[in-house]
Amino acid sequence: MTEQPSSQNGQAISPKGDPIPPGGGSGPWSWQRIARRIRVPLGFVTAAVYLVEVVRRPLHPTAIEWSLALVLPGLALRAIASGTVKKNQELSVTGPYAYTRNPLYLGSTLIAAGFAVALLSWPVALLLAAGFAAIYIPVIASEEKFLRGAFPGFDEYCRNVPRFIPRFLPRPPPRLSPAEPPRDSGSTVVSRPVTQAATGGFSFGLYLEHCEYNSALGAALLYLSLIYLRPVLETVLHRAW
Repeated sequence: MTEQPSSQNGQAISPKGDPIPPGGGSGPWSWQRIARRIRVPLGFVTAAVYLVEVVRRPLHPTAIEWSLALVLPGLALRAIASGTVKKNQELSVTGPYAYTRNPLYLGSTLIAAGFAVALLSWPVALLLAAGFAAIYIPVIASEEKFLRGAFPGFDEYCRNVPRFIPRFLPRPPPRLSPAEPPRDSGSTVVSRPVTQAATGGFSFGLYLEHCEYNSALGAALLYLSLIYLRPVLETVLHRAW
């Protein structure tokens, strides 16, 4: 599947860097296109609700500690996946992709759930759940359509590896022809030679290329906001009134 490591799975992107490949929607108002348009505004809405909840709710150190049990694995999963996937070149079936077809999306879900726990906020939790469902479900469907057309072995991979909830044990990589060209998927996003299945392990160079360190920086800033932003906002609001 394919989310950009800066946002989710990572195996196929458009020339503009969008995780929804060309042709993924069936018209100007397809849900895939709508999801692509609403994700940024939805992010601002979530951030606004988050700030309100930060001010409104008292700090719970225990909740913040428990949230690390979700956030740290989520960051680690995204880091490993981003250092494994080679967009538009290989069908990634090793590393975290041997357990789930969407490790980047799963990692993002764990991170978001962790911060909902840290804040102990049902409004934030419900907004995050609705946003993830509204955006990721159509995006994943669009990416699967693209990958199914680009890689003949994708159906076998889907039979062996779950879409989201990971397996407990990794599935052996499918026996695929390493140099077989992709099918015509009705898209021109594949511009370099494509191999059927990835065989390499983690690459720190890929991790840096995909700028996945931004996820860790973002998580650190959110934790700092939980600890230090509330007193600052309270002071500002007190002076304003």
